[in-house]
Amino acid sequence: MTKLSVNVNKVAVLRNSRGGSEPDVIRAARVCLDAGAHGITVHPRPDARHIRADDVHALAVLCGEYEVEFNLEGNPFAPARPGYPGFIELCRAVRPAQATLVPDGDAQITSDHGFDFNHDIPALTPLVSELKSLGCRVSLFADADHPAIARAAECGADRIELYTGPYAAAHAEGDSHALQHCIHAAQTAQAAGLAVNAGHDLSQDNLGDFLRAIPSIQEVSIGHALISEALYNGLANTVRAYLDCIASATGEA
Repeated sequence: MTKLSVNVNKVAVLRNSRGGSEPDVIRAARVCLDAGAHGITVHPRPDARHIRADDVHALAVLCGEYEVEFNLEGNPFAPARPGYPGFIELCRAVRPAQATLVPDGDAQITSDHGFDFNHDIPALTPLVSELKSLGCRVSLFADADHPAIARAAECGADRIELYTGPYAAAHAEGDSHALQHCIHAAQTAQAAGLAVNAGHDLSQDNLGDFLRAIPSIQEVSIGHALISEALYNGLANTVRAYLDCIASATGEA
């Protein structure tokens, strides 16, 4: 069955916009886990615009308490700075179950592209090796239409995470071409020995169709849409709705 990892970055955005501790990121993550989510994802950025280093440590403890996976996302090439020790150093400190590497720059509002596997393998290889020595499963953010997606296996990665933003946009327009790219990318990656995750702009409107087309997806990481929907429907209800969507799409009770 596909696992749901809830990204709680947006809870931190709301907290930071006002200062103080509300809404409480840890409390929100606990609600998600109590509702049945399989894990928690965060993507701390060097500018601490949402998740901070102290959040990462606290969420790692929470996931350990619940015995669920903690997925830490970030750019391993971004230099350390005050308040941000660097992605590898954070992983060394909290030992997440999964480290998802993403090639985002400081100026990006959100992650919007994957690695270029024709050029990035030499730089990624030692980082992947170090993360795996820490006990982390390593996933690489990938564009579904990248022609060399199978090369992600060359640096020792365990998984790729398909960037599903283009799929979500196309789905809203009734266009199936982006879904076909995702299907082909998943098949190509699996043939190379990689497992496949997915994330970005997945929602209740498009998740079911995606998983019915690619039932082998190991994990979906969902934050923005889930938190947005929770504003209307309640956080616990929204998590349960996603779990129902996954079970229906994958044929799991």
